[in-house]
Formats: sequence, C-alpha cells, structure tokens
Amino acid sequence: MNADFGPVYVIAEMACSHEGKLELAKKIIDGAGRAGASAIQFQIWSLKDMVVPHHPDFAKLQNIELSRDNWIELADYVRKQFPQMHIIACVYERSSVDFAEKIKVDAYKLHSSDLSNPFLLEYVAKTGKRIDLSVGASTMEEISAAISYIKNNSQSAIWLMYGYQNFPTPIDSLNMQLMNTIKNTFNLPVGYQDHSDAEAPLAFYLPAVALGMGMNVIEKHITHDRSFKGIDHESALNPKEFAEFTKMVREIAIAMGSSVRKPFSAEEIKYRKYSKKSLVASRDIPVGNIIGEQDLLFMRADDLGLPPDQKWRLIGKTTLLPIPKYSLMREEQVK
Repeated sequence: MNADFGPVYVIAEMACSHEGKLELAKKIIDGAGRAGASAIQFQIWSLKDMVVPHHPDFAKLQNIELSRDNWIELADYVRKQFPQMHIIACVYERSSVDFAEKIKVDAYKLHSSDLSNPFLLEYVAKTGKRIDLSVGASTMEEISAAISYIKNNSQSAIWLMYGYQNFPTPIDSLNMQLMNTIKNTFNLPVGYQDHSDAEAPLAFYLPAVALGMGMNVIEKHITHDRSFKGIDHESALNPKEFAEFTKMVREIAIAMGSSVRKPFSAEEIKYRKYSKKSLVASRDIPVGNIIGEQDLLFMRADDLGLPPDQKWRLIGKTTLLPIPKYSLMREEQVK
C-alpha cells in the first residue's frame, strides 16, 4: 500500500455522474479531494472505438462523452487543487490508453468486460503502471489468464477489484467471502468495489465489513447530487456523505492496527498496572519465614509484581526481610 495514504486506499469512482458536463465533474473532484480520497477514478473512453452505432446505449453515451480537452482540463484541475490525490483511468480501448498516458495518469482500471481481452490487457501492461483489475462475475480461470497476460508483458503491480456490477446490488448477490478465496489463490492485493444502495446504511456497513476481512482498497461511487437521479447515481454518495464515509474508513483502518504484537504503549502499561493481578502477602510475614501457599494472595495492587502463575518462584523460599500484609511479593525478598 502507498505509504502516503496509510493502511487503506480509498478510490472515488466518478463513473459517468458528471453527465457529460465539465463543471459537474469538477464538483465531484472537489468532493473527493476535500474528503481525502486516495484517488479519483476517471472513465475515459472514445465512443467511436468502444460501441457500435446501433448499440441501445449509443445515443446516451454520445450525450455524456467528455472531450479530450475536457479530460486534460480535469487532470490539470486535480493536480492543481488536490496534488496528493492520484488519478486512475478506467479505459476500454487502446486510443484511450494512449490519451491517458499523455495526461500522465497514475494507474489504470480495467473493467471485468476486458478480463478476457489480451489485446487491451497487454497494451495497458506495457505502460508499466499499476492495474486495478475488476474481477466481478468472472471465473477463477478468467482471472488467472488475465493476470498471466499482464505478468508476461510487464512488472505492473496488480490489484484485484471485487464487486458485483448491479446498481444497487442486492445483499444476497454479494458473496463477499469470495474475496478471501481470490486473495489466497492469487496472493495479490484485493479491493472491494461497493455498489450498494446509497440511501441505505449498507452503503457504509458493507465497506466496513470488507475492511474487517482484510481488504484495504475500497472503491466507492461519488456524485455531485444524488437527488438529480442522473447516470450511476444509485450507489453514489454525495460529497458530504463521501467525506463521512472516508473518515469512517480511515478510522476503521486505524482501529484494525497490525497483526504484530507491538511494544506496550504508555496507556497499555498503565492499564496493566491497574488491572493485572500480582502475588501479594496475605499477612505480615516476618524475617526467616518459609513461604507457603497460605502466605500468598492473588490481587490487584498499585504496581505489577509476580503474576499468580509464578508463585513457584516464592513457595518454599525463606524471607530475607519483613513483608507487610498486602504488599507485593518479589523474588529479591527471599532466598
């Protein structure tokens, strides 16, 4: 994970929520940047190279397609206003890869529709940049083949992005446990693409579940105003909601911490002194007394002494000095 973004990488997916309008796209970028997103994701495509003219969505896509000049302006806007935020380009054909290289995007996303498209996989791989590979609704064999196409052409980092492409996604279709299978099978970072109903609490809960499962890349849709009910709005958070979401995700990541037992913090040391039980004297014990079970109590004290399971260090030993009742029992007090 990029150290600049801490233990979790949050991708703000703009998709087509810009409705083909430059100013709306900037508003979405502002929302992502102010929220502290790790990256903003652009969907860059050339309609003439991507969809046949008689496709049922051709006219709609034609109305919302941003020009190359628009994308240049938006990339410049991101770098000027939010230089810490990466730009990821979701691309569908070679001409858009060439253009994305010109505007110097930081990484690429490939849709699951191109998982079995070695021509695009290999072309993007040759850029050498990280590839976020969407693997929703794909077989393990398809994922494995796509990874091989990439690895055979470059050393590009690969993140596998899991999500069910339905807007919004019903919970009984998610099968989130499959993320662990994918992670263990391919030994690559796995991220969660959330498409749950933005109006429901699950829009926050499910990414939290993914974090708890060990997925430290979260992709979440963002829009300028969901009440507009535009394209890709069903799973998209408004800017204020996205800020709350990002804050939640980062706090959860901090709470998750590390699987490695670190040295005790000052707070933990204080807690141990307060709560852990130690061996204390059950009575005023004189010099020359041979310590027996009856001389010991297991109690909380004002400091840490020997824990109860170390009583064998004292039993049978002779006291070298008087030990007051309820005081900690220490090895140096006996011989």
